[in-house]
Amino acid sequence: MSIKINNLSKSFDGLTLFNDFSIEFSSGTITCILGPSGCGKTTLLNIIGGLSEPTSGAITGINEQALSYIFQEPRLLAWKTVRQNIEFVLNNAYAETERKIIAQNFIELVELNGFENYYPSQLSGGMRQRVSIARAFAYPSTLILMDEPLKGLDVKLKLNLIKAFARIWQFDRRTVLFVTHDVDEAILLGNDIIVFSQAPIEVVAKKTINVPFSERELNSPRYNGLKEDLLRVLKD
Repeated sequence: MSIKINNLSKSFDGLTLFNDFSIEFSSGTITCILGPSGCGKTTLLNIIGGLSEPTSGAITGINEQALSYIFQEPRLLAWKTVRQNIEFVLNNAYAETERKIIAQNFIELVELNGFENYYPSQLSGGMRQRVSIARAFAYPSTLILMDEPLKGLDVKLKLNLIKAFARIWQFDRRTVLFVTHDVDEAILLGNDIIVFSQAPIEVVAKKTINVPFSERELNSPRYNGLKEDLLRVLKD
């Protein structure tokens, strides 16, 4: 089922972010959301996730009990190991034996074999974020919300995390809403790319990418043309 937002209005600190705004997100796809800083992208995720209330409007197609978040920081439990951090979100959904199997499957998908019993303090920043990706997919959610989880990372680490996310998504195709400021991230990971205007938000561009993840090259002519189009829209 797609996610439909109808006639959404929301103001924050005297600024109108949304005014009678409507949009639909396709199910089973990765939708990347671009837009100027402060326009309301994160606020939209928070409204969809039930962390913020809209002034008016309706959202359909969401079960708030079946949401996963991936934030800018991993937000792991420092006193639990990699395996325990993943199993923790499964406590109310599966028996112990199933939890261990599921956790191990996702640990392998993000290529953290051998680190199951490490604590977050013993891992690099990229490895911690891979644990957060595994945890988000391990939880039996239908929707994953991502709020700039790759922000501030170096290019090599960012590309590795994008590959890890793409690998796990192809194994388990959830609906994903991914907020980012980085056009490269959007093109490398998105099925659909939506560009927002300054507040109050309007959709100023939408692109669909049908190229397999494995064929998306940073310096290909197809990539460069799409990037130039998106950057042009963002500057207008």
